[in-house]
Amino acid sequence: MDHEAEAHRTDLMTITRYVLNEQSRHQESRGDFTILLSHIVLGCKFVCSAVNKAGLAKLIGLAGETNVQGEEQKKLDVLSNEVFVKALISSGRTVSLKAILLGFVDPVLLIQLGRHVLIWIQSTSQCILVSEEDEEATFVDPSLRGKYCVVFDPLDGSSNIDCGVSIGTIFGVYMVKDKDNVTLDEVLQPGKNMLAAGYCMYGSSCTLVLSTGSGVNGFTLDPSLGEFILTHPDIKIPKKGKIYSVNEGNAKNWDGPTTKYVEKCKFPKDGDSPKSLRYIGSMVADVHRTLLYGGIFLYPADKKSPNGKLRVLYEVFPMSFLMEQAGGQAFTGKQRALDLVPTKIHQRSPIFLGSYDEVEEIKALYAAEENTA
Repeated sequence: MDHEAEAHRTDLMTITRYVLNEQSRHQESRGDFTILLSHIVLGCKFVCSAVNKAGLAKLIGLAGETNVQGEEQKKLDVLSNEVFVKALISSGRTVSLKAILLGFVDPVLLIQLGRHVLIWIQSTSQCILVSEEDEEATFVDPSLRGKYCVVFDPLDGSSNIDCGVSIGTIFGVYMVKDKDNVTLDEVLQPGKNMLAAGYCMYGSSCTLVLSTGSGVNGFTLDPSLGEFILTHPDIKIPKKGKIYSVNEGNAKNWDGPTTKYVEKCKFPKDGDSPKSLRYIGSMVADVHRTLLYGGIFLYPADKKSPNGKLRVLYEVFPMSFLMEQAGGQAFTGKQRALDLVPTKIHQRSPIFLGSYDEVEEIKALYAAEENTA
């Protein structure tokens, strides 16, 4: 590759251009979905900026509260949640810089990225929000409602904030059936009904991975432009992988199929080389590596967490949606992950996701155990 020529390319596929291209393929589109995605993208830019400045801005450490999961909240957890909630329920006006400086609107909508100041252009695209950090769903005022539900984990892996390990935002989007009569059932849908899902990883670079139901694409934030540029088009996960990702500290509490699979990864009996263990402890980072390199990510149920640990709506479903769109699989130990119908907004589930053949092995082990039961 001619890196110098690549560095001076002028025909850049930004995420905005990509989404507009996708919109043009649907004649009936009115642009609401495009506007919603642009708000999510801008929220990711804000959080990326905050993460990069966390140590200097005294955003590292605990906020002194716990969330609905019983987990201690970090200061960045609280900030990130506030950013996404306010961004997604913003009213239908264009915010002017003057209005912000005079205190007429919330300053959280003014974002500075390097030399660029971004003014939030507000919309009415969504009507219900579910966040990991909030006990209840947020219902948008009827006068501001759109036709989408957004589920999100504003800052996944936040226990790694203080040590500088990659963390991220996870999100998923559903269509509501009737925006004039919205109930909680609008978000308690199986993952297969999602319109879009993605995550934004804040690490050595800021990478946003997105699927709108026709493949998976990755975009990297260019800080000098303040834009996400397409760098990983049409991501396909390898059919097999050489990496497994799991917290082996919980091994004594695992069920039989998980124990057998991990044992086979370490001590294969068919002459293959052992798989490598890679576990960061941040779902976004572990899944991102799995998506690019192949392998499997496991967070099984165990004796301590018989229903699993990861949340269905805003962790299991979006990541499973992306994995399937990239040619992989996602399995709960009982069924295809995207077929699961949640009954609570913070419901948990076991999850095995990754390369097609690796998940097939896990499915076979669970099937064998069920047949001998």
